[in-house]
Amino acid sequence: MVLGAVRGSGCLITVEGIEGAGKTTCLEAVAEVLAVSGVAEPLFTREPGGTPLGERLRSVLLDRSFRGMSADAEALLLFAARAEHLAQVIRPALQAGRWVVSDRFTDASYAYQGGGRELGEARIAALERWLEPVVEPDWTLLLDVAPDVGRQRIEGRGEAPDRFEQEQSNFFDKVRAAYLQRAAAEPQRFIVIDAAAPAAAVAEQVRTQLLQALRLRQQSVGAGAS
Repeated sequence: MVLGAVRGSGCLITVEGIEGAGKTTCLEAVAEVLAVSGVAEPLFTREPGGTPLGERLRSVLLDRSFRGMSADAEALLLFAARAEHLAQVIRPALQAGRWVVSDRFTDASYAYQGGGRELGEARIAALERWLEPVVEPDWTLLLDVAPDVGRQRIEGRGEAPDRFEQEQSNFFDKVRAAYLQRAAAEPQRFIVIDAAAPAAAVAEQVRTQLLQALRLRQQSVGAGAS
């Protein structure tokens, strides 16, 4: 079955979670699912990033020397990168019928800046509306893990932490709570994964639940066409 035929336009899948949640493992599992499902040439991208401007802004946002950056500046830089990402990559790909998989998207701003930085949902929503037309993911895989577990994984890499990774556990507690609140509000879009499990188990969860979601979508479309 070619699941790319489920809708005339493309499909957007996003992967979210706090630092150390295991997004790399998840993205590899998503690629496997799309391959066995017959989705041709899915586009994998990331935020902040995905474009030359976005990657330059990413380097600023992750730079530890800007640790005192204001929450407002952080949010605006992220949405500037997102505006370019949508204009140059995501919208053209979806309009061409391609499937797009993004490592983070707008939910990250609601969680990190709205929750973690305490800017609130309303201010993030205003920035999101500024990017009209709003693009909402078809599915969002949320890798849920306790901040202490994520921190242990980051420290185990033996690399210098970036500006976000340097934040304390109470920051990530707020980020995690905001993510889970959004998942509870949109259960049809979010697929919550127990990311505290070993990598192999996390990958299996992703494969199983995403395949189920794709099959349900295909059945729904098929029923509507009959």
